[in-house]
Amino acid sequence: MKGLILTLALALVGGQKLNLGPVFHTGNTYLYGYRGFIWHGLPSKGLAIAGVKLTCNVEISRVSHSDHFLQVRSPRLEEYNGFWPVDSFTSSSKLTEAITACLSQAFKFEYTEGRVGNIFAPEGCPTLCINLVRGILNAMQITIKKTQNVYEIQEAGIEGICQTRYVIQDDSRNHHAVISKSKDLMNCQEKAVKNMGMAYIRPCPTCPLRARNVKGTEIFTYKMKYDDSGALMISAMSKQVYQISPFNEPDGVAIMEARQELFLIDVKKTPISAPKIKLQNQGSLRYDFSGELLQMPVPLIRIKNPDLQLTETLQQIVKNNKEGADKEASIKFLQMVQLFRVVTFEQIESVWVKFASEFPYRPWFLSAICAAGATDTFRFLKQKIHDEKLNIWEAAGTLLLAFHFVTPNKQTLEVASSFLTCPQIQKAPLHRIIVYLGYGSMVNKHCAQTSVCPNELIQPIHDLATEAISKGNAKDMALALKAIGNAGELASIKRILRFLPTFSLAAASLPNRIHVDAVLALRKIARKDPIKVKQVSLQVFMDNKLAPNVRMVACIVLFETKPSLPTITALASTLLTETSLQVASFAYSHMKALAAGKIPQLYHLSAACNLVVKILSPKLSRLSYRYSKVLHLGGYSSEYQIGGIWRVYLMNSPSTMFPSDIITKVRGYYANSATDIIEVALRSQGLTELLRKQNLPFAEYDTYKALKELGKMLLGWKELAPEDLLVSTYIKVLGQEIAFADIDKETIQKTMTSLTGSSGWQSVLKKVVQDAQQGISWQWTLPVMVGELRHVIPTVVGLSLELGLSAAALAQAAAQVDVQISPPLSDNFKPSELLEANINIHADIKPKAYFHTIAMMGINTQYFQSGLEFHAEFSANTATKFNARMNIKEKNLTVEIPPCHEEIELAAVRSEAHAISRNMEEAGSEKKSQLIPKEEPSTNQPIHPPESSSRPESWTQTDIPGVIPKGYKQGSEESRYHSIEGKLYTYLFCRKIESWECSACLSLKSQSSDLLPKTYLNKLAGELEAKIVLKPVHTDAVIDKIQLEIQAGSKAASKIIDVARSGSKEEDGTSPQEDVQAKVKKILSIKSVFQVGNKTHHRRRRVHRTEKSSVTHLWADPGATSLSSSSSSSTEHKSGEIKQSHGSSSSSDTRRSSTSISFAVSKICSSSKEDHSGDRSCSGYTEYFKQQANLPVYQLPFKPANDQDSAKEVLNTSISSSSSLASDEGISRAVSQPKFLGDSKQPVLAAVLRAIHKNKPPTGLQLVLYTETQPKRSRTQVFASSITGSSRWKLCADASVINSHKVMGLLKWGKDCQDYQIATQATTGQFSAHPAMQMKMEWPKVPSTVRRVARWFYSYLPGTAYMLGYSQRQQRSPSHQATLVMALTSPRTCDVVLKLPELTIYNRAIRLPLSLPSSPGTWISTVSSANGNFFSQATLSIIENLKARCSVFQNKITTFNGVEFNYSMPQNCNHVLVQDCSPELKFLVIIKRLEESADLTAINVRLASHEVDMYVSNGLVQLKINGVKVPKDVPYTSNSDASMLISSEKEGLSLKAPDYGIDKLYYDGHRLQIQVPLWMAGKTCGICGKYDAEKEREYQTPSGYVAKDAVSFGQSWIISEDSCAGACKLQRKFVKIERSVAFEKKAVKCFSVEPVLHCAEGCSPTDTVSVSVGFRCVPADSAVDPEGQMRLDQKSEDVVSAVAAHTACSCPRRPCPA
Repeated sequence: MKGLILTLALALVGGQKLNLGPVFHTGNTYLYGYRGFIWHGLPSKGLAIAGVKLTCNVEISRVSHSDHFLQVRSPRLEEYNGFWPVDSFTSSSKLTEAITACLSQAFKFEYTEGRVGNIFAPEGCPTLCINLVRGILNAMQITIKKTQNVYEIQEAGIEGICQTRYVIQDDSRNHHAVISKSKDLMNCQEKAVKNMGMAYIRPCPTCPLRARNVKGTEIFTYKMKYDDSGALMISAMSKQVYQISPFNEPDGVAIMEARQELFLIDVKKTPISAPKIKLQNQGSLRYDFSGELLQMPVPLIRIKNPDLQLTETLQQIVKNNKEGADKEASIKFLQMVQLFRVVTFEQIESVWVKFASEFPYRPWFLSAICAAGATDTFRFLKQKIHDEKLNIWEAAGTLLLAFHFVTPNKQTLEVASSFLTCPQIQKAPLHRIIVYLGYGSMVNKHCAQTSVCPNELIQPIHDLATEAISKGNAKDMALALKAIGNAGELASIKRILRFLPTFSLAAASLPNRIHVDAVLALRKIARKDPIKVKQVSLQVFMDNKLAPNVRMVACIVLFETKPSLPTITALASTLLTETSLQVASFAYSHMKALAAGKIPQLYHLSAACNLVVKILSPKLSRLSYRYSKVLHLGGYSSEYQIGGIWRVYLMNSPSTMFPSDIITKVRGYYANSATDIIEVALRSQGLTELLRKQNLPFAEYDTYKALKELGKMLLGWKELAPEDLLVSTYIKVLGQEIAFADIDKETIQKTMTSLTGSSGWQSVLKKVVQDAQQGISWQWTLPVMVGELRHVIPTVVGLSLELGLSAAALAQAAAQVDVQISPPLSDNFKPSELLEANINIHADIKPKAYFHTIAMMGINTQYFQSGLEFHAEFSANTATKFNARMNIKEKNLTVEIPPCHEEIELAAVRSEAHAISRNMEEAGSEKKSQLIPKEEPSTNQPIHPPESSSRPESWTQTDIPGVIPKGYKQGSEESRYHSIEGKLYTYLFCRKIESWECSACLSLKSQSSDLLPKTYLNKLAGELEAKIVLKPVHTDAVIDKIQLEIQAGSKAASKIIDVARSGSKEEDGTSPQEDVQAKVKKILSIKSVFQVGNKTHHRRRRVHRTEKSSVTHLWADPGATSLSSSSSSSTEHKSGEIKQSHGSSSSSDTRRSSTSISFAVSKICSSSKEDHSGDRSCSGYTEYFKQQANLPVYQLPFKPANDQDSAKEVLNTSISSSSSLASDEGISRAVSQPKFLGDSKQPVLAAVLRAIHKNKPPTGLQLVLYTETQPKRSRTQVFASSITGSSRWKLCADASVINSHKVMGLLKWGKDCQDYQIATQATTGQFSAHPAMQMKMEWPKVPSTVRRVARWFYSYLPGTAYMLGYSQRQQRSPSHQATLVMALTSPRTCDVVLKLPELTIYNRAIRLPLSLPSSPGTWISTVSSANGNFFSQATLSIIENLKARCSVFQNKITTFNGVEFNYSMPQNCNHVLVQDCSPELKFLVIIKRLEESADLTAINVRLASHEVDMYVSNGLVQLKINGVKVPKDVPYTSNSDASMLISSEKEGLSLKAPDYGIDKLYYDGHRLQIQVPLWMAGKTCGICGKYDAEKEREYQTPSGYVAKDAVSFGQSWIISEDSCAGACKLQRKFVKIERSVAFEKKAVKCFSVEPVLHCAEGCSPTDTVSVSVGFRCVPADSAVDPEGQMRLDQKSEDVVSAVAAHTACSCPRRPCPA
């Protein structure tokens, strides 16, 4: 045992090691040499870099146990800018002197066992010098563990507390040790970092580290020598590397490398003398950022006299802007922002006094002061608004910018809160909105920087919400909720819940839009507490008493919290039983959109939604766009870690066919962070009321009073709440709402009154016209700093690495408009006077836009800058000057513009990157090196593009008109220069238009190196330029002006003749009596066009068939050799599957085709039985359709609707689509010889575009338009030609409606319209027994340019079709022809087949967004018969199909929502079939079944003061109006304010009263059908339903309760009558379950929540029917009886039971009381 103990003791002693922590002995001074170097650049060799080197000696002396002095001797700062190793460091003597001044004093620091504690510096020492000392001391920071040689810890350093790994190599023999230390700068517990301008960017904490675009690491190596007295640090070396990849490219990175070297020179016995001044504690080794946040990444300025410098800078900005030096102006603007951040309030005031009254200076001053965001600048703006020194628009703009850019701190928040109570702000509603929303944004930014947000910051907004609720002020409620939403604080949740009926009963009376705003206010709070917001939003979504749009926005907020799979699954289970299809459709489509996303941050949410969508798809996937949807478009690149999504939330209202709420938002993702870029919303209500006649006095009519009385008889009935006209919108930028507006009638009237002094639109128009006649001179300038983003991290040297981005934009516009009207307008102005006047407009408009972005990576201090700088510019300048003359009476418009006289740069994009070095002491000696050295372009000959101007298809004809074609070719210049090294590329492409003396040029320049990796970052390293320029072209004929004249009406032909006379002497000799049509035909050379057409018609007839037999490439040259025939087998692709097809399609296609065809066969056979040849015909059709059933969809033939072939001819038709198309004679032949409409018609429009010369006749083009309209045919012809007469180039277009089912078009151009041709045709018909449309296009010959574009499009077509799920088949079709067939297989699906010469693309059962009329058999369809015009009525047919129809035939009832049910009406009992339930109560339709026959009904219609009765008597339909019998064969028209027409139709009567809400009502005694307009959606009630598309809630009783079955629903709408005198003896009664019921183990009695039909007292039932009724149970000993349960319908049901409802009664006759 003793031996074991001894062994353990020896092992313990041997395991102990000497402490290797550096020790400085008292009395000694240790002299070290120090070198620190930092450089920035790209990793590739040969590129420019920028860097800084600091060399000095460092003396360290110990004065106590932990206190040490540090003295820096002989510091020297050198700059590097150039190409390594060619260039050398440059000493900066002045900057060295400035650094020496602050480092001359001694520093004190705490140092114990290798760890640096607090640092003490002289008072007033700049932060830059203190950070440099931190860099030196950071090299001495060592944490030694005595018992381990390899270990990891979280170690504090200049960069924060980061993961550090140590490896110690001990050479005990020589008493040396080497310590290696590495730090992972991406794994820090507390990282030293400062961000600016990134408050609205949300990082992803769960995303992998490898996806970060900034990565860094450090390596330290220490050499120690130790003895018994301690360890001495001989040297310390460090290397730090940051890799920045803006586009997340592995090879596209920028590098920052910092190195340190600290080596021992000597140990002296002379200690450092203690400093004479007091030292202040500067904190720990952690980097101090207070100095860097002042300087912007712009050229340095030495601030000496800020107010004088501001004055000079502002003057220089205005001068640069006037001279067009936009880049210099934008940089000076950013410098002015820099100056405003350091000036005092008094200095700002002094500068304002100088320039406040001068317009050119004022916008620059205000914009810069807003962008500064300092406390004094914010106070200054507050003072100017208070003193009303700014107009309303200046104040609005400055407030918007100031609240966005201000730095949120205690001082600025105090100023912002004073804005809320400012009287000038309170009296301007726009300013008040901006201030409250901006204050909420400031609170959000401030609280994002702190862990705890004081409640007093958000209290002013809470007070506004409380006051708004107490006063019932809806506008203030909305403002408070939006401001709360901007703030996004947890403390606001309780306030928000007070506005939601789910949590507050008092909120039920608030407007619907307030509920929506309350839910949307939770979105930003969800980022801080997603669990709490998820609970609230889920409860709101589940509350089916709320309006659908409130529940939908709750769904949006719910998914913002990223719920887990159990929550989403629970949500899906409720959707399976959801009664509101609007809500169910919205939630389902939202999940479907999320499931399709590929954003890493939403991966778990997408996976959960993908699973749930499969559960909901069978029920909800087929809902149309009548229901609410979420549209999603987005993408994400995993390679570059960048993506974006665009979502549109369409929330439909039950009261409209179209979305009432639309929210669209764009969100961007970059480097695993996300930001909401922009969001715009539009909400509307009551807009459908604009579709109908207004101001009708419905409340004064008898119908209104009758419906009020009727409401008392229907249990629980209430009219709908009034719906005021309202349009509201808001806009969010970067997730913050910056403005919103509620527009109603009152707002519009107030706006018009404030602008013109009158609310009438005629007064507004008069005011505008008067101002225009006086002349409008307007100038507008808006400079703005778009953004400032900065990410600052420390380096080991003690300097910071900044990644900065600043952007400035300038928008300018100047306009000079003069309007002259003759004759002058009268004092009693009427708008009709403008129609009789000549209006001359002279305008000179000069809009301009400029955008400048500066990005920097490097050192950016107030003393010097060093790093990489990138500049990008965009400019646009579109100056316009024109004169216009307009005479509406004469139908003439003339516009004149000047030609090109000087070079104009329309648009340009430029970028350049440099390595820069600047210092404040030598402001004029900026060093700048382009990253890629410039190389001069070689003198080689230009390389022309492959398709040069010598090609025959190019514009080389000498007889081409002068305005466009001739100039295009002769002015083309294409050149590309290549340098020998391949670094400078220049591409110039110009098109000359000689007749306009103008040349448009596209210039592209790029400088890059072929040796660099092909990455986006390396592409930006060079110089790039792209610009579009208009240049003048000097010709012999000088253009005076360019004129466009448009003449319509009867004078169009004479205008063409006048133009021809002005340019041709031949026409001057023509006889004035010559026929006008002949003159026009001669001038346009129309005769030659038709003569050439006739000559070539027969010649092409033979070639046509030959061309059909050969198949060439889709857009191949017609003269090329045709391709070889393909093999018999072909490959078919469908949705990722590849399968061999040999003439048969998939089984699913075959089954679908067989089903549809069999239905068509049965229909044909049934209709043919009346014919004697029916059996033969039916068998033939059956055989024919059986053959088609086995064909794939792409082989089915298309049968035109106007094809009158018999059944036998149909059977003889080939079923092969290829042979069918091959036998087609083509479209172009059908219209190859058109009739000239000018032979019999005058042109309806003439247009002349001409260049008027000073010394020669005008040149240009003229265009003439002819139209012909017949009952079944219409035609349009357009001819264009030169006005010079020497050119035979022409353009001819002909479009015609051949018949009701065919439209054709032809476009020809070239010499006499014969060179090129494109023909199109659209035909309706049948495709596999389905209504279909076929569109064909032929191109016998087209220019090479068109073929090139078509080939490019065709190359992407197969891949695009594959991604969209379309099938493809490689098969040959006729060349130079494309055919598209779309067949409507059902109201919601269609089949599509696209046949190209070498490819066929097809798909089946494609879902349509809306239901379309698939058959003309509907009773009220507007689709015409076979003799009608399908194309002119197609749109009207679709609109009519959207309208609601309700029908009653025998016991079958079809509601407005399309729900069918059977209901046998009790005889003689009046039912409310349909009525207007809006507050206007416009109409009522009552129906009852007559005793004479179970199939006969009678109706009573009440409209305004009319009571219309329609009934059957003696087998004839009778009509009574207001109790007076009226002959039904005489149309009856009302004379009231709204029209009503009653006329005979077929076997019955038709009533039309669209102004009352009844489009058409048809009645014949057996059948009743009624149609209402679109604007009645959601406003009806009765047996026909509410017309709200909510089929799950169709059986709504008058009280709103949803009945259990159709019988209960129908009986609830019976109008009660007097039990004695009335013909209907049925009354409603609450019933009790007549048996004992045990509910929840307690004896209870149950009463129905809705009354049930029973016979009146004294009558006995003769017929009953079983109905399902809900019951509410109460304790058995309760005194409640059924008659007291009138409000039980508002309570929940306990049980459902079947009871007997009476439908017929037997009553003894007895006298009724008087």
